[in-house]
Amino acid sequence: MFISLLVAQGVVLGILENMIPYPFGFAPGAKLGLANLITIIAIFTMPKRDSFLLLWLRLFLTTLLGGTLSTFLYSMSGALLSYFGMLLVKQLGPKRVSIVGISATGGFMHNVGQLVTASLIAKSWTVMLYLPILSFLGILSGIAIGIAANFLLQRVDTLKKFRQDYERQTNTHWFTD
Repeated sequence: MFISLLVAQGVVLGILENMIPYPFGFAPGAKLGLANLITIIAIFTMPKRDSFLLLWLRLFLTTLLGGTLSTFLYSMSGALLSYFGMLLVKQLGPKRVSIVGISATGGFMHNVGQLVTASLIAKSWTVMLYLPILSFLGILSGIAIGIAANFLLQRVDTLKKFRQDYERQTNTHWFTD
């Protein structure tokens, strides 16, 4: 049931974000990545298999409710690279990296994944020249999403309970309660 609630929240955030005009006129296509908040929460409250399932369900449902094959390909490549990048950085442990750092990694990797897909579709690597601008924005967005996730994981009782259960199972503690 918890996974269903998170998927629904991720889909709603994704749809809402698609309704917001692009806030960065100098970087067309740049978005805030609000639905990634749910991915971060999933990474810290459920097993990898469940968080990966959540990611796929969110991608499919968001596409079905207002996307195209093109948006699915870009979202999928960004989300997968972001997800695996965050899991890799999370392996460093709470003494070396924070949730904010993990989220910033996700913001950066999301843009890399999308630009690689764009390069393959355009059959040109010049698309990667856009990476410095998108990286900066992705890292800033990742920091903001990480701060929000950190706050929610500490303050929302339901999330706190799931996080504490997950920390007991994995024997890794990211927070001092």
